[in-house]
Amino acid sequence: MGAARKIVNNPLDQLEDRELIDRVMDGDQASYGLLVQRYQSKIFAVAYGVLRHREDAREVAQEAFIKAYRNLPSFRRDSSFYTWIYRITVNLAIDFQRKAHRKRETTFEDVKLGPDEINSTAGRPTGSPGKKLEEKQLGEAIRGAIEQLPADQRTAIILREVQGLSYKEIAETMGCAEGTVMSRLYYARKKLQEMLAHVR
Repeated sequence: MGAARKIVNNPLDQLEDRELIDRVMDGDQASYGLLVQRYQSKIFAVAYGVLRHREDAREVAQEAFIKAYRNLPSFRRDSSFYTWIYRITVNLAIDFQRKAHRKRETTFEDVKLGPDEINSTAGRPTGSPGKKLEEKQLGEAIRGAIEQLPADQRTAIILREVQGLSYKEIAETMGCAEGTVMSRLYYARKKLQEMLAHVR
């Protein structure tokens, strides 16, 4: 019974993104639902990384999938669907942030910021309550510093450190050259190191 159920459930799951998009273009809306399931957690993470607010991130992620669906006919196959919708999400999140007139305090408890690459002093072992407190304070300092970066540098850092995208993927996502990405990351890390110099 279990094996038979697997065979029933798996065929569409095994299709490549491009094949699912072709099916959507032929009128099969269920195939787009599979694309949503495939990437919804990652898209939410990107939106959350930029906005730092869970409900706003959900709203932007939902809007990103709706916008991508409406614009599928204009989707060019020179990039992956994954990269394309990342770019849509980042742009929507930045637009959302610009329009917001209020600031909300949130935490990044669900997001790992990879501080080791940002600041070499971050690699401290956990263990005692004192050490855990230090780790918490360090994390808060890093998050606060990231929030002070210009939007383009903050986005580049998030895509690199949180999402683990390559320079090429970040360039495609942000719609700029790889050299520009490297420059933004360089200046972002330099500013972070300056802002975190007091953290030892």
